[in-house]
Parts: sequence; C-alpha cells; structure tokens
Amino acid sequence: MMVDREKLFCFGLGYSAQFLARRLSAQGWAVTGTSRDGGGAAIPFSRHHPLVGPARKMKGTSHFLFSVPPDVDGDPVLDCHGADIAKLEGLRWLGYLSTTGVYGDQEGGWVDEASPTAPNEQLNQRSQWRVAAEQAWLAWGRRYGLPVHILRVAGIYGPNRNALENLARGKARRIVKPGQVFSRIHVDDLATVLQASMAQPNPGATYNVCDDEAAPPQDVIAHAAKLLGQPPPPEIAFDDADLSPMAASFYRDNKRVRNDRIKEDLGVRLRYPNYRVGLAALLIS
Repeated sequence: MMVDREKLFCFGLGYSAQFLARRLSAQGWAVTGTSRDGGGAAIPFSRHHPLVGPARKMKGTSHFLFSVPPDVDGDPVLDCHGADIAKLEGLRWLGYLSTTGVYGDQEGGWVDEASPTAPNEQLNQRSQWRVAAEQAWLAWGRRYGLPVHILRVAGIYGPNRNALENLARGKARRIVKPGQVFSRIHVDDLATVLQASMAQPNPGATYNVCDDEAAPPQDVIAHAAKLLGQPPPPEIAFDDADLSPMAASFYRDNKRVRNDRIKEDLGVRLRYPNYRVGLAALLIS
C-alpha cells in the first residue's frame, strides 16, 4: 500500500524556509512554496497576485509555514487564501513565523511567551502589524479547529548571512548604543525548532526561538574579526551612525528573550547556544 508523503507548503520561500525545505526534502518530504516573483521553482504570490487555482496547488499539504510579512491591511496569506486553506483535509501543523519584536522595548529586561506584546505603535509599526497578524491567525485556527502555532523568531544568521561575511565584504559596522542587546538564532537551530514543533503539534502554542545569550551587536562584530585574525572596525556611536529608518528601528527595542519553552516543551537542544559557537562553526564550514 502506497503512503502519501508528508507535504510542506511554504508561503514565503525565503532564507529560513529554504533551509528547512532542503532538510525536509532530504528526508523524503514533498516541499513547495511561494515567492513574490515566482523565481526558480517557487510559485508567484503576493497580496495583489494571489495563487491561481489554489486548491490544486495546495492539494495534499499536511504542513504549512507562513513567513510572508504582514502589511498595513493585514496578513496577505490569511486575507487571500485563509478560506482556501481551511477547506483542505489532513492538515496537521501550521506555523506562523513572527518576531520577538512584538514584545517592544523592555529596557534590557527579560521576556517570555507569557509577557505582554507591547511594540511602540508610533516607533515600530511593523511589529504592531505582527501582533495583529498573530492574533488573526490564532483566531482563524480556533474558528476552524486547525493547529496554528506562533513562532517568535529573533535575529536570524547562518551560512552567507553573518558577521564573518559582512566583515569579508567590508560592510560590517561596530555600532555602539550603551546597554543595547539583541537576541539571535542560527538558521539551523530555527529549522530544528520548526521540526520539533511539527512532530509535537500543540494548537495555539507560542514559542520564542532564540539562543541562550542576548548580546551587544558590537561584541558580535569584534568576535568575528578576532576569528578572522583582523582588527575590528572602529566603534561608531549610535547617534553618529546615520542609519536608515528601518535599521534604526531595530535599536529602539532592547530586551533579553527567554527560550525555556522550546527546550522544556519540544525537547530542543540548541546546536549553537550563543553567537561564539555559531560563528566558529561558520568559519570552518
């Protein structure tokens, strides 16, 4: 008797989704997904260009990963295809990739999944949209009885996207804002968390996805330079950095994110528990 393969459909086949897709494909999964322009094997999708024949394209899907960012009007996938997805049979897991930015600025304090979402509406509108998208997906999941999961992801780094690469390209800047820290996650560990959640569905669950150590961004650049055997770039005061509005928005939030739930509930053991381990592995890969 032939058993249907598990199938992952990724709305937003970007950096993280591609990493997960390669891992699952090697394990025998069927994987497909979308991009804005439909480049490569991806299916074109955007709010203004929904899927053509969605039932046919999504047929047989057992797992969904949603990473298309929300906009001022809401979540494009939910708005365009929420009703189509709800009609599918055999759905076992749906994951929405959100951001730890939904916690807003905590002045360096700790947050966990029970902490209130509190992005500054005037200063960080994108995180406000994320909060609304999270709530909309969870409400949709309750309405249709579908296993929706929220994954609040910290800053993602990994192959071809890390401080070592930035230094090699001459694009690394050691910007200093006293007391500022960021949480991070290696893309390999992100994929591990996603797989662990897929294997243990818990409808309505929210998980913080980050490593064990929030750290100042200038320390990460300095350590990467040390690994490369070169002097670090000079420090630049945040007020003198002339950052773009989007880049500056990341510095408005300062917090440390707890990751106990992915360990205790999902049994995840991080391969890269801090940036030093992660960068060292990237250096020799």
